[in-house]
Amino acid sequence: MPTKKLIAPFYERLALTLIGFLALGYLVVVGKDILDPMVFGFIFAILLLPVSNFLEKKCRLPRSASSLVSILLLIGLVFGILYLVGSQISKVASDWPMLQTQVKQSLHDLQDWVQSAFHINAEKQMNYVDSTAKKIMDSGTDVLGTTFGAISSLMLFYVFIMIFTFFILLYRRLLIRFIIWVFRDENEHVVMDIVVNIQSILRQYILGLLLEMVIVATVAVSVFLLIGIKYAALLGIIVGLFNIIPYIGIFTALLLSAIITFATGNVKDTLIVIGSVIGIHAVDANFLLPTIVGSKVRLNALISFIGIIIGEMIWGLSGMFLSIPIIAIFKIIFDRIESLKPWGYLLGSDYEYKKSAPAEMKVE
Repeated sequence: MPTKKLIAPFYERLALTLIGFLALGYLVVVGKDILDPMVFGFIFAILLLPVSNFLEKKCRLPRSASSLVSILLLIGLVFGILYLVGSQISKVASDWPMLQTQVKQSLHDLQDWVQSAFHINAEKQMNYVDSTAKKIMDSGTDVLGTTFGAISSLMLFYVFIMIFTFFILLYRRLLIRFIIWVFRDENEHVVMDIVVNIQSILRQYILGLLLEMVIVATVAVSVFLLIGIKYAALLGIIVGLFNIIPYIGIFTALLLSAIITFATGNVKDTLIVIGSVIGIHAVDANFLLPTIVGSKVRLNALISFIGIIIGEMIWGLSGMFLSIPIIAIFKIIFDRIESLKPWGYLLGSDYEYKKSAPAEMKVE
């Protein structure tokens, strides 16, 4: 007589799922120092995989050399962006004496406005500014020490990312075989389907973000040049760079652009820049983002926003960057496992899955 398979009630399965998520969240919080650079390394390895395969197959480089050259090309690209930003900042530094004069004039205009609007005379305003400046100077040593420590930790973090990227590229075939072995050979087609779609979706998402960043920066620079704003290139690059941070980046770019414009211009220019940044963001959010990025990672906007908040709470700024790719990975996995399909449906609409594994991901 065939045995009837017992299915646990929904509340029991939901409780076990939530307990699993809580346990996973605890491990993520505890293992932040190693998991954070490892996840970045995983994403960079996926991005650099076609480059590494090209160097390995077309240029006949060994896998270790192709992985190293790919990482060096990535580092060169990052340094190129930093050089571009630094060259614009150097222009601000060369105009420092004139900038000081403009700041003093802007502060004087601001004092007049505060005095007329709130009836606070300039003497009281200066007393408040002097007391605040004194407090800042008293804590200057602590601030410098904290800043130096933060920069050191950040550089070490970047080094770990490059190390993880190199080893993931170097041992990618070993990692694929390990995953297939863990989930048994009969599930190989499901595992390879998940692997293929993860690396395809994440690569398209990252390239889409980079393309969006370039377009937004180009448009912002063009608009600021037409308006006649000083340091238009610097402000445009700032808007483009911070635009890749979901939701929060636009407010940061808006604040920095307003401060720099106010320090180098007047209130009218500041208001024009604020309006321009808001307009650029509106066009980006309603046209560029859905077309370039939204078609790559189809996620529920509510789940994405909650994921960004949770990512910031757990891992800070890096958590905000990684939240969308990690949610996309979970969705791909959920959509391929029968019992988890409702959770995949909750995360967003279906992906267009590829039918076969590309050559670079097949296990030989």
